[in-house]
Amino acid sequence: MDVIELSFLNQIWLSLEITLASMITSITGMAGGVLMFAAMSVFMPVRSLVAIHGTVQIFNNAARSWFLRQHIRWKMCLPFAFGAVIGAIVTTLFIVEYVGEFFPLLLLVGLIAYTLFKPKRMPSFKIPNKHFFWVGIATGSMGIIVGAIDPLLAVFFLRDDLSKEEIVSNKSMMQLFAHLTKIPAYLFLGFSFIDNAYLIIILSLAAVVGAKFGIIVLRYINTRVFFILMKLTLLIAMGRLIYQLIQIGM
Repeated sequence: MDVIELSFLNQIWLSLEITLASMITSITGMAGGVLMFAAMSVFMPVRSLVAIHGTVQIFNNAARSWFLRQHIRWKMCLPFAFGAVIGAIVTTLFIVEYVGEFFPLLLLVGLIAYTLFKPKRMPSFKIPNKHFFWVGIATGSMGIIVGAIDPLLAVFFLRDDLSKEEIVSNKSMMQLFAHLTKIPAYLFLGFSFIDNAYLIIILSLAAVVGAKFGIIVLRYINTRVFFILMKLTLLIAMGRLIYQLIQIGM
């Protein structure tokens, strides 16, 4: 894979976009990863994009998890971590070369649409802590194939038994675990993180700064407003995924 080289102005522009995307994730609980992915896709080919995006997201979610560490529920996050590792290993070794992006993205759009538009009498995805193991398997697999794990996780966090801080912290911790699995996966697939270390460091610092400012804003947002913003950003993310499906189908 080629080394990604950006001009100084493009580095500044992309860093500002990533800072803003990271702030949005901290404030709304999601969408930042998709926004980062979209911004970075302008400058990078897909395989390099998924690897670099995943690495930047490691630092981004690690910072957000640390800032909200007192709200983390380990009984929820640890089963997810084990599942994510299994999903990533199986997908890297046996699946990634044979499965395209279309059907995983179509499934993801279906899950988001159900979550946002289901009738009130239909069940939501409010699953027990131990069942996040299966969410981890799905997320670990999805991350290797298409890189889009943020909307998938959000489906399982639109629930009224968690505070806004618990949603952001636990979702961030799960995303951290999922993105960590990409490092050995993409080393196995031939990507050089060392050759792209400078760009990764610059973009990761921008993400951490955005996470910090976003957490400050989160503390002052009303819970009802938080859920409205989360649903709105999830709707935007679904629109972005539908656009990707159209592009793939053309």
